[in-house]
Amino acid sequence: MKRLIAIGAVLILFLLVFSFNFNPKSPEKSIIEEKVKVLSEESIVIDTVKKVGPSVITIIKDLPASPKQPVGFGPFSIFGFDTVPQDPEPQSIGSGFVVSKDGLIVTNKHVVLDTSAKYQVLTSTDKRYDVERIYRDPLNDVAILKVNASGLEPLQLGDSSNLEVGQFVIAIGTALGQFRNTVTTGVISGLGRGITAENAFEGFAEKLDNVIQTDAAINPGNSGGPLLNSSSQVIGVNTAVSSAGQNIGFALPVNAIKTTLDTFNKGGQFDRPYLGVSYRVLDKEIALLNDLPAGAYVDNVILGSPAQKAGVIRGDIIVEVNGRRIEKDKFELSAGVSQNKIGDTINLKVWRGGKTIALKAILGN
Repeated sequence: MKRLIAIGAVLILFLLVFSFNFNPKSPEKSIIEEKVKVLSEESIVIDTVKKVGPSVITIIKDLPASPKQPVGFGPFSIFGFDTVPQDPEPQSIGSGFVVSKDGLIVTNKHVVLDTSAKYQVLTSTDKRYDVERIYRDPLNDVAILKVNASGLEPLQLGDSSNLEVGQFVIAIGTALGQFRNTVTTGVISGLGRGITAENAFEGFAEKLDNVIQTDAAINPGNSGGPLLNSSSQVIGVNTAVSSAGQNIGFALPVNAIKTTLDTFNKGGQFDRPYLGVSYRVLDKEIALLNDLPAGAYVDNVILGSPAQKAGVIRGDIIVEVNGRRIEKDKFELSAGVSQNKIGDTINLKVWRGGKTIALKAILGN
């Protein structure tokens, strides 16, 4: 009997030791899993950079020569001296990425806003190409550059409709206009943000809706570069950074870029739905103070536009588009129009003189 008890005690002790060593929640296993997770993340970043890096380019602005300056010799000068033009060095001003083998490159519109300048693109292998044509999207901070090249490797465009907060992302670009193919990592910090992006040096400001917020470091010069997921797919175009905060950057969702590219490839230009009004958004506070409804206050209606044909007049307040209420920073008139196609009929609810009327407009080009 004592022998059986001793054998049972040994078995119980063995089982306890076995369960401790193979407990899925044991500290040793947790440490191993954490190391595997870190190594896996490092591998993803390394593989993505190797795959994507050659398709990320730097955009160079070739500044025009400044007015001629006198050539001086010593502390004194004489009449009749010669003058020479001052030719500044080209500047690296932004990033972009290849979307077609025959030389189409996507970047931000604000990167190539200067219509008087000449631009070049520089690859990761130091090849330079002159930008032959620039197509600027009138509604988004997007531009498509055309260079005379072949055999370029386009990046794969992902899907930005199913992104989640906390999702791992990688940003690549020419940070500060100097450090090419700089890689930063982070997560998606927020979705559906509305911001006003501006470039004080170019006098550029644009309202951007539904952008991706990320804590991956985005610096001046990163604009136009890709924001990637762990499958090396582009999910956004790095666009803006908060000057007031830290690690707050924004990217245009790639699905908007895909729509832009699809429109461009079909007609070689940006065809966009057009209503034909200029307006100011009345938020709830301003509307209450003036005893008016919140919405888009129409400042002007363009002659012959779809808005005029629909019966919209100056002073109207458009409060709904297709049944959706217009709200500042959430759903504005521009978004209500851009979500449709040329030729679509949209339903407008308009406040005029204390009454609400319904109008229908057929969007033009």
